[in-house]
Amino acid sequence: MNKWLRRLWKTVVVGLAAILVLLGSGAIYEQVSVRKDLKSYTPSGKLYKVDGKNMHLYSGGQGDVTVVFASGWGTANPYVDFSPLYEKLMPHVKFAVYDRFGYGYSDTTDKKRDIDTITNEIHEVLQLSGQKPPYLFVGHSLGSLETLRFAQKYPGEVKGIVMLDSGSPEYYYNDTDPVSDGFMKKLLIKTGVIRLLFQSDSVVASSRSIRNDLKFVPEELKGIDLTASLLKLENANIADELQQFKVNAKVVLDNKKPFPFPLTILTSDYLGVTNDVWNKYEAEFTSWSLQGKQLVVKDTEHYIHQYRPDLVADEILALAKK
Repeated sequence: MNKWLRRLWKTVVVGLAAILVLLGSGAIYEQVSVRKDLKSYTPSGKLYKVDGKNMHLYSGGQGDVTVVFASGWGTANPYVDFSPLYEKLMPHVKFAVYDRFGYGYSDTTDKKRDIDTITNEIHEVLQLSGQKPPYLFVGHSLGSLETLRFAQKYPGEVKGIVMLDSGSPEYYYNDTDPVSDGFMKKLLIKTGVIRLLFQSDSVVASSRSIRNDLKFVPEELKGIDLTASLLKLENANIADELQQFKVNAKVVLDNKKPFPFPLTILTSDYLGVTNDVWNKYEAEFTSWSLQGKQLVVKDTEHYIHQYRPDLVADEILALAKK
């Protein structure tokens, strides 16, 4: 019996040692790969000092109206994500794509991701970069909260909002709950497992499926998107946003007063899959404006602008002309 226990113990020790070696090798592989990626991952726009940290903003276009893009939660690189839209808009309007801290080319920050801090940072980077209000905001998904809060805090600086399958504050506060980003996910990232998986074309394609396989994004930008995804998969700012969204929604909701400017709600039909709760909140989202309207966009998923950039651009320009 003692001999059997000794053999079992030896097997366990050898197994644990092998696991530790693999984890350690994976961690080194991840660290080396990150350093390599950072050398080529250079800002597409300009960096501005906001509270002592670098915040990135990419701008262009021409005209009297500036369209400001607010990305959804977890969208690693907004510059890439919104490219199908600003390419269509730039002959007609100016545009600005900002990266919240933890996203794109921006640094991470030690400040909590409460909605007023985020909104103040957006306001400051727009000022520092020389953008001129009034703005037309375009918010995707969870980006709805910061666009609404910006309009509440700086009412004279917003002339309209277009929401891209964005949840209302009522939806985020009443019908969703924060979830943990997950210890296992962090372990898989830190030990290089996720990076190894993304060497597979099928895994990359699967990760892009909700975004229409980035059909309207140039190949060069697809490469940037992949690098950004690997660099930004897990950081404290993105994780904290996920934990804070219910509290943030409550702040926006507590200050609700219908806006005088136009608000267009573009809602995905999720390729024909009906969600009665989501659809109810989307229809009621128009109550946030005295000039609210909703349009359900057929044959699209959550990233509407990756499926119908033409239609979305037309809706944005319709508000810009008002």
